[in-house]
Amino acid sequence: MSDYLIIGAGVMGMLTARELAQSGASVTLVEMNNCAQEASWAGGGIVSPLYPWRYSDPVTALATWSQTGYIHLAQQLLEETGLDPELRLKGMFMVGVDDEDKALAWGRRYNKPMERVNPDFLYQKEPNLAAGCESALWMPEVGSIRNPRLGRSLRRSMEISANINLIEQSRVERLLVENETITGVQLADQVLYGDKIVVTAGAWSRELLQPLNIDLPIEPVKGQMMIFKAPVGLINRVVLMQNRYLIPRNDGRILVGSTLERVGFDKQPTEEIKQSLYQTALNICPALENCELERHWAGLRPGSPEGIPYIGAVPGYNNLYINAGHFRNGLVLAPASTRLLGDILLQRQPVIDPEPYQMIGRV
Repeated sequence: MSDYLIIGAGVMGMLTARELAQSGASVTLVEMNNCAQEASWAGGGIVSPLYPWRYSDPVTALATWSQTGYIHLAQQLLEETGLDPELRLKGMFMVGVDDEDKALAWGRRYNKPMERVNPDFLYQKEPNLAAGCESALWMPEVGSIRNPRLGRSLRRSMEISANINLIEQSRVERLLVENETITGVQLADQVLYGDKIVVTAGAWSRELLQPLNIDLPIEPVKGQMMIFKAPVGLINRVVLMQNRYLIPRNDGRILVGSTLERVGFDKQPTEEIKQSLYQTALNICPALENCELERHWAGLRPGSPEGIPYIGAVPGYNNLYINAGHFRNGLVLAPASTRLLGDILLQRQPVIDPEPYQMIGRV
């Protein structure tokens, strides 16, 4: 029996396991597929909410902590595993923002470096953007993480930790309940036991808890993206325009995303969206027309009310906890969310006020 049994080995589950294992606790981490192959792989990796001033204070609190947290995490993972998650600290342009005054006021309130820049500044930094951009907001401290490589680095961290037992390709069929305690989980071929059970199953978290008569308002929200093989330097910074974005990688590749589709657990990419994303890419950077389109895919985000995640104890049970419901910002909020849950589980002083993320009063 482990001290902690974690269900779901995306970035949220692996970072939670890492946080607990580093305290000396024993952890079993179980994943229905392979580590970080669902939303953690499918996302873009911008380390900021899109249009961050449009989110509530609880999301901003987690995002602020995580932006610094990623700097340390990326360095630690590279040293620990030899696998670079490729954190890029190049900044983000938001072009053609309707509510610039609100954005700038938010920046002042939270001491976030943000300024309105003219076309000369924008095109000096990104000369390959489409002509005609009249103004933009510039956030120089926003970074991006290469999430598939973050996933590989974290998986390697799981493998080399003596305190973590990683089990992949094993779907949890049900939670085992005795009185008001979760004693373990039933897999197809075995039963796993843990003193405390943690659900980090993203869009699948609601399904896990429903047999316990808990109807958690988390739903899958499909997002489609694509990636171009482009020369290094075609785009150097994240560019956000008309609710879609380009994200450059160190090797020149450029991601384009994304959509918001409430179609259940359907992860199939569609031709209609493929054409729409392709046109978005060319509208932002026309030179992408000359670049190879490498891949088009879809993933499922764990949608929740206002995008505020559930972090902490599950009411009605002695030893059941959750860290899920981050909607579009799972990668953005992961370092802070997992640190906060670690603080709760290990009874440390929380780095962030845990109250806004509790299930009590929200479910």
